[in-house]
Amino acid sequence: MSSLGGCSGGGGGILGPALRELAAQHSIVRILPLDVENSASIQETFVSVEDQLQGLGLNLLINNAGRIIPHSFLSESEESMHQLYQTHVAGILKMSQMFLPLLKKAAQMGPQDSLSCNRAAIINISSAVGSITEIYGWHFGHVLSYCCSKAALNMLTRCQGLFLKEEGILCAAIHPGWVQTDMGNSGSLKASLKKEESVQGMLKVLSSLSGKNSGYFFDWEGKELCW
Repeated sequence: MSSLGGCSGGGGGILGPALRELAAQHSIVRILPLDVENSASIQETFVSVEDQLQGLGLNLLINNAGRIIPHSFLSESEESMHQLYQTHVAGILKMSQMFLPLLKKAAQMGPQDSLSCNRAAIINISSAVGSITEIYGWHFGHVLSYCCSKAALNMLTRCQGLFLKEEGILCAAIHPGWVQTDMGNSGSLKASLKKEESVQGMLKVLSSLSGKNSGYFFDWEGKELCW
C-alpha cells in the first residue's frame, strides 16, 4: 500500500520532532517537504513521490493540512478568510489534481469490483465545525474562517466523490475528533481525545469504506455526519 499525507507549515497534526521520531521507528515512512499553499512545492512533492513509487500508483492521498485563526464574526478579516480557504480548499483541490494520475494508476491496477481505500482514495481531514447543520463547538469559540473553509472543504469532497467515482477513486471527508495536538490544545480549553485513539478510529473507518460511502462525511468513530 502506497499512501501520502499532505501537510502545510501551519498544520495541526503530527509535526516536527514527533514526525521525525515516527520515521526513525518505521523504515517504510518517508518524509517529504510539502506546503499545500505553494503550487511549486506541490509539484516538487509529486515528482518525488512518483520517483519513489517506481511505476506504481498511489492508492491513498490523505489531505491533513490545517490551520486555525481564532477570529469571531466581528473580528474576522478578509485576509484570514483568504488564508484558510487557500489551506483548506484551494490547496486540497490542487493536491487532488496534481496526484490524480498516480491515483488513477492505482485504481486501474487494483481490484475492480468495488471502490475502497485499498484500491484508490482521497481522504480529506475535515471538522464537525464545518457541518452547517451541527455547527459543532460554536459555544466554545466562533473561529469563523475555520468553520466556513471546512464547510467548503466538505462541498469539495462531495464534488470529488461524484466526479472521481467513474475513475474508480473513492473520496470521503473525516472529522478526527477534538485531538490533543498543537492546534487542538491552542486555546484555553484542552482537547480530550488522544492522537492514538483518533488515528486508530480513523484507520478502522477507512478500512470499512466502499463505493456507497464516496463523497460522504464521517467522524473518527464511523458515524455519518450531517452537511
